[in-house]
Amino acid sequence: MKPFENKTIIVTGAAMGLGFAAAKYLAQQGAVVTLVDYNKKSLDDAKADIIRSSPEANLLTVVADVSDEQAVKGYVDQTVQATGRIDGLYNNAGIEGKQAPMIAYDLAVFKKVIDINILGVYFGMRYVIPVMQRQQFGRIVNVASVGGIRGVLNQTAYVASKHAVSGLTKNAALEYAKDNIITNAIAPGAILTPMVAEAFKQVNPSDPKAAEKEYAKHNPTKRLGQPEEVAKLVAFLLSEDCSYVNGQTIAVDGGESNYYGNPPADE
Repeated sequence: MKPFENKTIIVTGAAMGLGFAAAKYLAQQGAVVTLVDYNKKSLDDAKADIIRSSPEANLLTVVADVSDEQAVKGYVDQTVQATGRIDGLYNNAGIEGKQAPMIAYDLAVFKKVIDINILGVYFGMRYVIPVMQRQQFGRIVNVASVGGIRGVLNQTAYVASKHAVSGLTKNAALEYAKDNIITNAIAPGAILTPMVAEAFKQVNPSDPKAAEKEYAKHNPTKRLGQPEEVAKLVAFLLSEDCSYVNGQTIAVDGGESNYYGNPPADE
């Protein structure tokens, strides 16, 4: 029997990056997975990719904007109608916004970051938790960031939103553990998703691997993380084995967030 057999998991932002990696891994482990994303074509491509590697995968796709409360209620209702239950929610969808000094930050962009990164997470929990209460079982994993445990220059909206995700996680953990609902957050650092790889191409179009290596040299591991490494942590936090880790924000960054101030110079 596979670890997630007979378990239903919702993954938001499932069409790419960390959401896709987790959805693919969970499907391989036997979960029924609801893939949620705002981009239908990317969502369809993600579903096809997962089925290629796991032909037996049981997948539901829902196009939804997580900042829209009714759309969130819709992906929850559709999942319950299809499977009868929700065992886990991976609240992954989020955006970075733009980089700008705090006092010059575009207020429209700021609001969009807040709507997606905070309200999207909140709405997901608001509508999933009652289902989990009826079951007296549930696991929730929210995505914060290393920007949710420290400051990041010129990313005021992102940092504020990701700190808020950590706070939402702590409160849900306090309020609903009595219902056997365990809530945690992860704080990824630099993970080599397609979006990050594209950023390195912009930094050094002729040799993006050199840009990646330069960025990674201050990390204790001397490399970037892989999406599959994050997916395996997420799977544990969504599993029955995660029974007493609750209300935590767990950094997934090779240890880099432990530096105080600037990382040491290369030896």
